[in-house]
Amino acid sequence: MVCDEAHKMSAHFNGGELDTTKRYRLGQLLGTLTRHLLLTATPHDGKEEEFQLFMALLDGDRFEGRFRDGVHVVDVSDLMRRMVKENMVRCDGRPLFPERRAYTVSYRLSDPEAVLYEQVTNYVRDEMNRADSLAREGEGQRGNRVGFALTVLQRRLASSPEAIYQSLKRRRERLEKRLQEEQLLKRGADVRLSLDTEARVPAPEDLDDFYDEAPAAEVERTEEDLVDSATAARTIHELQIEIGVLRGLEAFALRVRRSGTDCKWQQLSDLLQGGQEVESSGEMFLEGRRRKLIIFTEHRDTLSYLAERITTLLGKPEVLVTIHGGMGREERRTQQERFTQDKDVLLLVATDAAGEGINLQRANLMVNYDLPWNPNRIEQRFGRIHRIGQTEVCHLWNLVAAETREGVVFQRLLHKLSQERLALGDSVFDVLGESLSEQGLRKLMIEAIRYGDQPEVRDRLNQVIDQALDREHLRQLLEERALAHETLSAVHLQRIREDMERADAVRLQPHHVSSFF
Repeated sequence: MVCDEAHKMSAHFNGGELDTTKRYRLGQLLGTLTRHLLLTATPHDGKEEEFQLFMALLDGDRFEGRFRDGVHVVDVSDLMRRMVKENMVRCDGRPLFPERRAYTVSYRLSDPEAVLYEQVTNYVRDEMNRADSLAREGEGQRGNRVGFALTVLQRRLASSPEAIYQSLKRRRERLEKRLQEEQLLKRGADVRLSLDTEARVPAPEDLDDFYDEAPAAEVERTEEDLVDSATAARTIHELQIEIGVLRGLEAFALRVRRSGTDCKWQQLSDLLQGGQEVESSGEMFLEGRRRKLIIFTEHRDTLSYLAERITTLLGKPEVLVTIHGGMGREERRTQQERFTQDKDVLLLVATDAAGEGINLQRANLMVNYDLPWNPNRIEQRFGRIHRIGQTEVCHLWNLVAAETREGVVFQRLLHKLSQERLALGDSVFDVLGESLSEQGLRKLMIEAIRYGDQPEVRDRLNQVIDQALDREHLRQLLEERALAHETLSAVHLQRIREDMERADAVRLQPHHVSSFF
């Protein structure tokens, strides 16, 4: 039995209780029913306790009990084989995976965009402070919901004018509806609002696991529900004030959207047209013909916006397909096949629903229109085209607003990554998530949003990133990752080639089978 993407069979200890996912329980069941169980996964993200629970699917006796640092030392060499992509070779000694190159495309916000960014960021920062107050007063779960909603709102602000406008509009409408319902039931502006019944969300420290393990469609649904409705307002009066703030932000976002001053889109447009302003944009064309390209965004509003603008730019709606979490499995498969099999379909615009085990290696070009706050997602996206069977050099362009608080963090991160790639090779992409596992990219982003206007905070964030991507630290992670240190020598490769040629020579030839019948 082979289970692909098996790292989603996850479990962790919540207090003293073992909390298992349905996938983990499926893994336990399969282990009792099958003679051999093979798990293909990215199993180690720096959390030894959860790694040992994962290994218990293969040997429950050996990994019994809760891991305690300094007490448990377990050898996994007989259960696990893992090599860095860049060390794997074909029988003739050629690398199994092609080279991959990443570029940072920086841009400056227009004046209206900069004003909108500052206004929405101030709103997010103020509401996060109120969410902290909820947690201190014993309403931790509600505070988590509000914090989750606000981070989604901030990411949509960085995504596109369309995404932030639609998000503000839906949030204002949902809160107005709730205000009307509360006013029907109660009198007085200072009466406390009734407790909401919204879905639970993970604690802030568990959000990366949620984004890693939950299906993209579930993540999209959770984000949509909470960003539209979760509020820190505790009374009708406070809710009225927040709705007033949202009305002002929504009106300004609409003006920015209608102004046509979308500098991020302009960068993508230049890239699509092979403009010389964007590094290596000439890779978009081969012998005068446009190559296939994948564009990743985090939000469905931005996806629809990009699809409309790209088809207008190129004048050919038939060259573009989309994939998002709202599609059923069959519809997604159809869109995938159109992109990979139809030579006239040249562009795929997708959310992370297309980043889950889908083979898109017919393309070798990718754009991160939005950069995820989870570094593992960046590698997962790149892995859609950087796969076994890919014969072309893979190119990735990351669009970053250099002046924004999140953009400053991303720019430092990508610059440092580019520097270390020159010294350590493409394998640095494989350990990006692990290098930031202790600090947490999401935590750095939230700190930048809330306190990034303070020079000392900016300096400290830069220092954290520099330490996480320090060359020796990365080298150590690469050594740990390559648990199978041995590599095949030229003699071993020659012997394998000879065995394969001998097997081919003595195999039952088709004409013998045909003549027999």
